[in-house]
Amino acid sequence: MRFMKWLSIIGPVVLIIACFLTWVTIPSRNITVTGVSAESMGFGKPGYIHLFFSFLFIIFTFIPKLWAKRSNLIIAALNVAWALRNYFMLSACGWGECPEKHEGLYLIVIASVLTLIGSLFPGFALPKSDQNKI
Repeated sequence: MRFMKWLSIIGPVVLIIACFLTWVTIPSRNITVTGVSAESMGFGKPGYIHLFFSFLFIIFTFIPKLWAKRSNLIIAALNVAWALRNYFMLSACGWGECPEKHEGLYLIVIASVLTLIGSLFPGFALPKSDQNKI
């Protein structure tokens, strides 16, 4: 396998692991937020969308069709947007309290960007008959 294909697999796996790590804590209120439990801040479970996108991305990575590679690009872009949304929403200061950011919050952004980079270079060659149609 090519290097970019490995990057396309490692990125979502790291993202799945990061959803179970601690994202932020608020020590004054004794709140710990992970990707699968952010109810105490009123955000629900934002990691479930990352899990869904990551599983779809991994499945589509192994399908050798053009539509799967294009779908991976869309999925990766949505995943990056959702990661940035989570980063800015969960790390924002409010009512005089600023949450402490942990490694999980940084990992979701890094892994999402790595997934997007991996989806930009799928290593998929078009058949000779389809190259003239583009």
